[in-house]
Amino acid sequence: MATIIKDENLTRVAKSVKPDPKRRVLLPKVLVVEDITYHIYTNNSGQIVLDPQVTIPAHELWIFENREALDLVDKGMAEERVINRGSFAKYVKNETRVKV
Repeated sequence: MATIIKDENLTRVAKSVKPDPKRRVLLPKVLVVEDITYHIYTNNSGQIVLDPQVTIPAHELWIFENREALDLVDKGMAEERVINRGSFAKYVKNETRVKV
């Protein structure tokens, strides 16, 4: 299995949290992020690790499965070149326009 702990610099965000009668543990608000799910891991010492995950649309999965294409995207992102192509507002088909 791959290494789960990506950073050993841990910070306590809650103290003495007990499971409720339904055996649920509530996360502090500071940890709750919208659209995040968790893989849960445990070790022989009883420690629990929550590994945050995000879901991507199935039609975007191909880029992660095509290493060559992903490397090209990474290379392009690293170049940080930006070309201003102006406003694309004229292509909006509805009346809701975004102010630029």
